[in-house]
Amino acid sequence: MNETGPHLIERYGWSDAWRAAFAPHAHAGHIPGRIVVQQREYNLVITESGVLNARLSGRLRHEAAEGGHPAAGDWVAVAAKPAEGTATIHAVLPRRTAFIRRAADSVRTLQVIAANIDIVFVVTSLNADLNPRRMERFLAAAWQSGARPVVVLTKADLADQPGGRAAEVAALAAGCPVVIVSARDGQGLDDLRAHIAPGETCVLIGSSGVGKSTLVNTLLGEARMATQDIREDDAKGRHTTSHRQLVLLPGGGMILDTPGIREVGLVDAEEGLVTVFEDVEQLAAQCRFNDCGHTNEPGCAVRGALGDGTLDPDRWAAFQKLRDELAAAAQVKDRATQDADRIRAAKQQRSYRKAKTKLRGGDS
Repeated sequence: MNETGPHLIERYGWSDAWRAAFAPHAHAGHIPGRIVVQQREYNLVITESGVLNARLSGRLRHEAAEGGHPAAGDWVAVAAKPAEGTATIHAVLPRRTAFIRRAADSVRTLQVIAANIDIVFVVTSLNADLNPRRMERFLAAAWQSGARPVVVLTKADLADQPGGRAAEVAALAAGCPVVIVSARDGQGLDDLRAHIAPGETCVLIGSSGVGKSTLVNTLLGEARMATQDIREDDAKGRHTTSHRQLVLLPGGGMILDTPGIREVGLVDAEEGLVTVFEDVEQLAAQCRFNDCGHTNEPGCAVRGALGDGTLDPDRWAAFQKLRDELAAAAQVKDRATQDADRIRAAKQQRSYRKAKTKLRGGDS
């Protein structure tokens, strides 16, 4: 990309609001940029000087807290060297929205999947991959991000009764739109494009092999992302995107493609959980006792709904599982905070002892 100038970053969502937030960094001599490719060792940042290969400053790398490292979609303050095609990232502007997950590693590290997004396309395919319980989890995380969720059901050309499956998903989609698409024959693509206004950023989330990269290619009108067919034996596939990349759409919006996500660990997603399971929350509010445990208490509306078939037992079990997961994550967060406080206090005490020792030595 050889294009340069202020109008370039405006195409990527730069606005008066972002300009106001950036003012302190402009006074420091930095220029704004947006991360369009996020990789492990470096980021590609779009700036008024073009696309630059950017790395974190030593201070930012040292000070970045959990989840605080720049992510695809972030606006950042950089010191640019256009002649060399490089830049150093010195600060990350506060995010308007963010899709965050807890990684599947041993320490459950927080990961920002996408920053400053307007729409979350929750993508699943109309084949054996369609799993209502996984959809509920993705939707809870999508609502919590602050963006607008849209459910996208792909590969409609491979489904026998796509309308019936769509109705099943719509029943648990918490009122968000459901769009049926087929990249092969073009079904539903215009409806999908209508959800992305010029200047808005959308992200696609979903398990591996559901057709996200194919969908990106179709919306772009070119084979930008590598794709791979699903396996016939289990209707699954391997993810074909190895990094997170923000690209412009012909209609003026932007789309951020991410690697396939096999697991989404919820992070502080109480509001998202309530939105997805609003029917369960309303039932619980009808129980006779405010502290009803929904086990053997008299007048329990939840047990009544389970008994007469109004509430699906699998949906109730999914709600309990996600609620317990959030509670456990909150306990881990509290312990981590307490540990950090203890470490900070210990460091302060050591510094105090060193200062006292130095003072005594100076008096002798």
